[in-house]
Amino acid sequence: MLTPEQRREKIWDVVRVSSGNFLEMYDFFVYGYFAVYIAKTFFPTGNAFTSLMLSLGTFAAGFLMRPLGGLILGSYIDRKGRRTGLILTLGLMAIGTFTIALTPGYETIGLIAPLIVLAGRLIQGFSAGVELGGVSVYLAEIATPGHRGFYCSWQSASQQVAVIFASLLGVLVNTLIPPEQMVAWGWRIPILVGCLIIPLILILRRSLKETDAFKAQKHHPSASEVLRIIADNWTLVLSGVMLSSLTTTTFYLITAYTPTYGKSVLHFADIQSLLITLCIGVSNLFWLPVGGAISDRIGRRPMLIAIPLAAILTAYPLMSWLVSAPSFGHLLMVLLWFSVIFGTYNGAMIPFLTEMMPPLVRTAGFSLAFSGATAIFGGMTPAVCTFLIHWTGNPAMPGAWLTFPALLALGAAFLTRPYTEATPSAAGAPA
Repeated sequence: MLTPEQRREKIWDVVRVSSGNFLEMYDFFVYGYFAVYIAKTFFPTGNAFTSLMLSLGTFAAGFLMRPLGGLILGSYIDRKGRRTGLILTLGLMAIGTFTIALTPGYETIGLIAPLIVLAGRLIQGFSAGVELGGVSVYLAEIATPGHRGFYCSWQSASQQVAVIFASLLGVLVNTLIPPEQMVAWGWRIPILVGCLIIPLILILRRSLKETDAFKAQKHHPSASEVLRIIADNWTLVLSGVMLSSLTTTTFYLITAYTPTYGKSVLHFADIQSLLITLCIGVSNLFWLPVGGAISDRIGRRPMLIAIPLAAILTAYPLMSWLVSAPSFGHLLMVLLWFSVIFGTYNGAMIPFLTEMMPPLVRTAGFSLAFSGATAIFGGMTPAVCTFLIHWTGNPAMPGAWLTFPALLALGAAFLTRPYTEATPSAAGAPA
């Protein structure tokens, strides 16, 4: 039982480590929210669909860097420590954020503009490749016995705070600034706000303490050892990719893609789409710790089977119902259900992923698996959904896309069964 002082210290540890994760996700969300304006600023082709696809493709390109960042920076964190590595990732993200915020548009500097924005996105992606894994592992290692799921849930919960903050700021900006000025410069305001937050978060993260679990390790692997252990456990990493595919796809579908879908497909006003995204952020923030706490109580595997099944059975039918009678209320209802799927599944999946990785490469293994899924599924979701709708003429295709990773996640739940049967229960496996 923790004393009141120890409890306060634990809470502050969670705040310190999650603050950087907030910034990482805030920057990604802002880009997704204002993709239409960014397309007009940096990718003016004369064709709205082509410009949007180039903008979303640049958004997705950052995710392709995540596996590389997960492996390289994850190896660094497993060798040098959780605290040192998490400060490095924050610095890299800051560079990418300033790059995008301050780059002049295509009309000012021509082709150099989209190339600089692409470089900024690649730097952000490289950093984010290990940020989620580094934060999750840190939280898993400081968690009190029997509460690892609840602790790990705050990694994703901090992202929801970013969703809420970015949505509120987006609503405010869209309310106060006329559309023509939004295209010209208004979309930059939320990104510049992110730049102003960086010094505060850097101060918080620098005050992090190294985890006792890392300090207790008698041996910290070299870069070559990390690569060898990862290679020897490639099936485990692949299973991790499959497990993570559902949570990454659902997350980016209901957050980053919602404003674009609402505006471009359902023809809602910008403020309507942003208000729905705000509601989704609040819903996610509620369900994530609930999902983590339930997994601590009943174990991870029951949830890793039941929730993908629910997604398979409901994703496409609900999207078909939505497009047959589109309205603000219907879109909100569908996305709130997807939020339940995301929050409860992620609450069980994240701690399970930290528990199944070999301790010496816990950060690198987790980061490679999760960032691989994010690159293939999550980051590609806005572009894939836009393309599928354009190609088929069916606005319900995002539901079909979501069904695919749900099938993969369900398969991975059974593939990892020998692992769970050969180790202590998921809720109580040692850190």
